[in-house]
Amino acid sequence: MNARVDGLNLPGGMSLTKLAGPILIIMILAMMVLPLPPLLLDLLFTFNIALAMIVLLVSLYTTKPLEFAVFPTVLLVTTLLRLSLNVASTRVVLLEGHTGPDAAGKVIEAFGHFLVGGNYAVGITVFIILVIINFVVITKGAGRIAEVSARFTLDAMPGKQMAIDADLNAGLIGEDEARKRRSTISQEADFFGSMDGASKFVRGDAVAGILIMMINIIGGLAVGVMQHNLDFATAASTYTLLAIGDGLVAQIPALVISTAAGIVVSRVSTDEDLSQQLLGQLFSQPLVLYITATILGVMGLIPGMPNFSFLLLAATLAGSAYYIEQRARQPEALEVAAPVQSSIEPVEVSWDDVMPVDILGLEVGYRLIPLVDRNQDGELLRRIRGIRKKFAHEMGFVVPAVHIRDNLELKPNGYRLALKGVEMGQGEAYVGMFLAINPGRVLGNLAGTPTRDPAFGLPAVWIEAELREQAQTFGYTVVDASTVIATHLSNIIQSHSAELLGREEVQQLLDHLAKESPKLVEELVPKLLSLSTLHRVLQSLLDEGVHIRDMRTVIETLAEHAPRTQNVDELASLVRVALGRAIIQQIYPGTNELQVITLDPGLEGILMQATQTSGSEGAGLEPGLAENLLAQAQAVAQNQEQIGLPAVLLVQAPLRGLMSRFLRRAVPQLKVISHAEVPDTKTIRVTAVLGGRG
Repeated sequence: MNARVDGLNLPGGMSLTKLAGPILIIMILAMMVLPLPPLLLDLLFTFNIALAMIVLLVSLYTTKPLEFAVFPTVLLVTTLLRLSLNVASTRVVLLEGHTGPDAAGKVIEAFGHFLVGGNYAVGITVFIILVIINFVVITKGAGRIAEVSARFTLDAMPGKQMAIDADLNAGLIGEDEARKRRSTISQEADFFGSMDGASKFVRGDAVAGILIMMINIIGGLAVGVMQHNLDFATAASTYTLLAIGDGLVAQIPALVISTAAGIVVSRVSTDEDLSQQLLGQLFSQPLVLYITATILGVMGLIPGMPNFSFLLLAATLAGSAYYIEQRARQPEALEVAAPVQSSIEPVEVSWDDVMPVDILGLEVGYRLIPLVDRNQDGELLRRIRGIRKKFAHEMGFVVPAVHIRDNLELKPNGYRLALKGVEMGQGEAYVGMFLAINPGRVLGNLAGTPTRDPAFGLPAVWIEAELREQAQTFGYTVVDASTVIATHLSNIIQSHSAELLGREEVQQLLDHLAKESPKLVEELVPKLLSLSTLHRVLQSLLDEGVHIRDMRTVIETLAEHAPRTQNVDELASLVRVALGRAIIQQIYPGTNELQVITLDPGLEGILMQATQTSGSEGAGLEPGLAENLLAQAQAVAQNQEQIGLPAVLLVQAPLRGLMSRFLRRAVPQLKVISHAEVPDTKTIRVTAVLGGRG
């Protein structure tokens, strides 16, 4: 059975719940025009009080502001409801006030008589105090918090977006989760901006309450004396009490709503509601309670002081502190692993003593062991699985498993990443702390340990957990220790993907493809092409960042051209042409115009002539020209990245391999493509030209 209730269906397929909002607003506005009987006013005033209490309790039990995202609209609706009731009650007070104190209903009478004792001077004083508390203190403070929160939330959006992109690129989250987080960030900015504006309604309501009460008193005196022939004292007493009751019955719910607004915008988002936060943070330190109890006890011993009240509260606080202290001292069961005593007899050396080299290895210091301990549900293990799954989806093959072990020779918080036994990267990570990475433009500095992001070398700071929100507000990209290591590992896997593709993985690729296209695989390997040649072709593609997900196209292209040539470079170039659409889409997602860099026509002609005479392997550049070309390529590539464009060099097909090998090490971010790889549906726009001896 579906637990979701959409409401009764009306003719035309419209749900009754969809009409609830328009009907409520129309009814509120109608109350300003249509006369209401006293009984209905009582019901509506009672509903207004109940609604204010509901809003307050919901705000107390929410853990994050977005859980009550409709609150700005609720502020507007409740303000309109109070003003409409004020207008409706004013009409009744002026028309029927001369008949007695219950002319406008029992609720207004109760607030005018019982709450202030029937004394209109006291009533006016209480009403003004309530309005001042609401207007000057609560509403103004909540509005200021909402304004500052909105500004800092907007300033922190780029950093939070970069953190989401980093998690997405590292395979820690999927597209759906990333989309959900981006939506949450946008909703936070909208919420605090709306709260900033909605608080103006409440402040205006407080001013309107004072004016309405004054108008009711003056109007009541005029109506009572002039129209109903009441003496001035009787008219003043009757209409003033009615006006005060009307004002109080509206201002008390307004004060409750304003308090709820202050609670919502002043909360720090945690997994606890307000009650849990107060008890956990305000009354969790025994020393604080002991000191407070001592001070109250000393004050309670002073002659003339209310000794009973002070001493009772001092004893209560001291008892609470003792109880909390005893609970904290309860011994915890600690499981200590006893060393295993084993007597191993010496044996002869055998091939079992030769340990194979791990393809991918991760060594951690002892303080990082909880991140990779299966018994402790290590967070890093899940992230590594996510990285491998994401890489397999993007590049087309499964990288070997990462072998993790502890290493006491490392620093306690250190880690080391190795590829085939060779160290490829190292760094430090601190469990329980966060790395705040400076993406280039932040609003302030943070207290912590300065360092650099081990994956990309960006300036960063290790900060305590309580500074995380502040760092995001300042525009930092904030990640935890497991994400730091996982991102570093992901970067190494991406940059060394060709080395991770061994012949075993190539055979697994062929076996996987053979399940769907057995004849295609049988025709190529080993009849036309050896497994080693296919392996080198695939590695050549991966070296330049080309994925091999489309193995069908790769195999078909190689099967077509393998009878003519066995040259790896030629075969890789032919496969690139066949994968042209995928390559261009990978570099230019979702655009038809390709902003590219080209070679100077004179230089291109020289290189074309050199390749024709000596072949692409033997072609070279004069040292001075090569140095100048590398400098220009680095400058142009950096300029392209700064303006948000991919750094791509477009050359003639015979030159693509030569230029790619020439620029790969010095300018790794510059991709080299050929005209043959560009689909006919794409347009080309040249943004820069390389060449010359400038």
